[in-house]
Amino acid sequence: MDLLLWITIGFINIGFAVLISMKKGMESKLAFITANTESEESSTKARSIIWWIYGATGWGIASMFLVVWCFHHYFG
Repeated sequence: MDLLLWITIGFINIGFAVLISMKKGMESKLAFITANTESEESSTKARSIIWWIYGATGWGIASMFLVVWCFHHYFG
């Protein structure tokens, strides 16, 4: 197998593992924010949730790019 395929598979698997491991923490932060909307700490927790969403979106876009690149490399 080619190195590009291994990089793509590794990137996707590691990304899933990171997202799943961080999911519970983000759920607890969201529960804290909904319970304490006026707290200063809730704004910092909201900011971290927003960055988590940005990171997950970036990971998804990069994964799609790598998959398309692999298909183009092997079948193009």
